[in-house]
Amino acid sequence: MRAWSVVEPGPVESGSLRPVEKPVPVPGDDELLVRVRACGVCRTDLHVAEGDLEVHRPGVTPGHEVVGVVAGFGAAVSGFGIGERVGVAWLRRTDGSCGYCARGAENLCPASAYTGWDADGGYAEYTTVPAAFAYRLPDGLDDVSCAPLLCAGIIGYRALRRAALPPGGRLGLYGFGGSAHLCAQVAMAEGATVHVLTRGAAARQLALDLGAASARDAQEMPPEPLDSAILFAPVGELVPVALRALDRGGTLAVAGIHLSDVPALHYETELFYEKQLRSVTSNTRADGREFLALAAEHSVRATTHTYPLSRADEALRDLKAGRFDGAAVLVNDVS
Repeated sequence: MRAWSVVEPGPVESGSLRPVEKPVPVPGDDELLVRVRACGVCRTDLHVAEGDLEVHRPGVTPGHEVVGVVAGFGAAVSGFGIGERVGVAWLRRTDGSCGYCARGAENLCPASAYTGWDADGGYAEYTTVPAAFAYRLPDGLDDVSCAPLLCAGIIGYRALRRAALPPGGRLGLYGFGGSAHLCAQVAMAEGATVHVLTRGAAARQLALDLGAASARDAQEMPPEPLDSAILFAPVGELVPVALRALDRGGTLAVAGIHLSDVPALHYETELFYEKQLRSVTSNTRADGREFLALAAEHSVRATTHTYPLSRADEALRDLKAGRFDGAAVLVNDVS
């Protein structure tokens, strides 16, 4: 099959992601073989390709926002049929037995594995997924619309909950790409006032079009103090900026898997008055099911820009350069 491989991590402009031929994967006993129809392009894919995340699988095929159909399955799988549409997300496997898994925090499992990092993902004609970690997708959403929900949407939802936004609260979103524009829709549907702070003019316009109360440059202050904020941009220097924008007792959640260094914080202006700083690590399957249900209930829709799978390298370069708002989605054009 045709696939893309991170042959040597480095700048995507230098060709770190290249087209290759790989064997069609054979599903394990508990796995599904999935024929890929669409795969969202996530900033984590860029971190994998450029080496911001350490190599877990040499030559890995990125992609963890996969929509496809079941093309086969292992001997231990039940409850799925050939041709059934499924989603494949970032969290691929946990041990299911550690203390974290036992208390419902499987996202913290030390033995967790991830699609497109520990195992080949969706920048290919086929991929595999443990059946227990596959998602059944809501009716009424086409493949392209569904793809960004499977990571950008789910992680944005977990970040929103980690930000402890009070009912009817004031939420600031720093960065407004694939994840933030989905998170904003859920927050507004639940009654929040959303202020967007991001560098791109197109992203600021998208935020206003979706109903944000304001959209300003990331270094500016919002028009009112924030109850909660989420940092989606992988820019550590924005941490103190966002903390200063919080009201007393506010919470900042940092949603990225990779973040540049955070400057020294000034206690009195950035942390005092019981402000909280939280990180976000992956998600649980419960997060995914809850978000997909909310997305269907509130008609959450991704703003998408499609690329053929054969141009996955171009999509990653455009993501890095901020050339589109919303989310990019690869559509399988090679099989």
